[in-house]
Amino acid sequence: MKRRHLWHKTLLKSVLGAVAIIVVYILLFLEIMIYEGQTAHVNIYDSIYWVVTTLTTEGYGDITMTSPIGKMYAVFVQLTGIPLVFGILFTLVIIPWMEKKIQSSIPSKASKKLTDHIIICGYNRLIETLIEELKENDIPYILVEGEAELVMDLLKRNIHAIFGLVSEEETLKNANIKEARFLIANRNDEMNANIVLTARNISDVNIIAIVEDRTNKKYLKYAGATSVVSPKELFGRFIGRKAADPFVNRLTGATEFFEGVSIVELPIYPKSPLIGKTMKNAAIREKTGANVVGMWKGGSLTFIIKAHDVIKDNSVLLAIGSTEQLSKLKKLTQSTE
Repeated sequence: MKRRHLWHKTLLKSVLGAVAIIVVYILLFLEIMIYEGQTAHVNIYDSIYWVVTTLTTEGYGDITMTSPIGKMYAVFVQLTGIPLVFGILFTLVIIPWMEKKIQSSIPSKASKKLTDHIIICGYNRLIETLIEELKENDIPYILVEGEAELVMDLLKRNIHAIFGLVSEEETLKNANIKEARFLIANRNDEMNANIVLTARNISDVNIIAIVEDRTNKKYLKYAGATSVVSPKELFGRFIGRKAADPFVNRLTGATEFFEGVSIVELPIYPKSPLIGKTMKNAAIREKTGANVVGMWKGGSLTFIIKAHDVIKDNSVLLAIGSTEQLSKLKKLTQSTE
């Protein structure tokens, strides 16, 4: 509804602006006709006719400018007519119509049979790995995205997704929020706050908010989030524990997304067999079942993991998986095979 209202407001402004420009062109046409002595065309009908045919580059040639000023004015109107007419036509009529047609073919509602599921608001690499875990554990989910092209791509990859604005009540209701197990807010901090407020207003579902700036954690809590996860903060805590005993078997620092699946940050210790290997050669998923979704590289956290990225002794991995899978990965990060 908000997007539709904004579009209508933009359309109104554009049309009013175009009308104002046409009125100015008409007044200038009348002035030039008087200047050239073509008094027969000094009337509202001929002026509208000339401006419209010139703007659309139709130009029948029955009304022409004879003076240099008039000819230059005619050229100016023709040149500005292309972006004015076709810009408005394509931008505000044809393109929105095509988008509406595309969006109408994209699902915007989850099946009514979908219950005890996880609602994921926003897609990225971290969420894709989480979805893999959900599939492996036969846990129902629905991903909500506001970009039509992205939703179409996700559906082609057999990822259950619906189209809609994640911060709107109607969208969350379409995702069966009242029957959901919990909701994950995975957009920027401001949008996540809106998602949390909207979700909390219509349901008492458990909400996990993923925060970019840890200083915003309290605000998301105030908004109604059940728990707030900050990947960067988790990394910082683990880096501070680099000197801890590497042979502690207990898996610490894990944040549980849902029963049996957690996300944890794991530092690479000096004796780890992973050191010096690329992500491809390390074959972490094949060996442990866990998925690496982020890594501390060059002093910054990145969620873009490439096959040729080299694991170093100062690397810190962000991984997701079951307790057993993460425990296997932890052993690889700590000692020789």
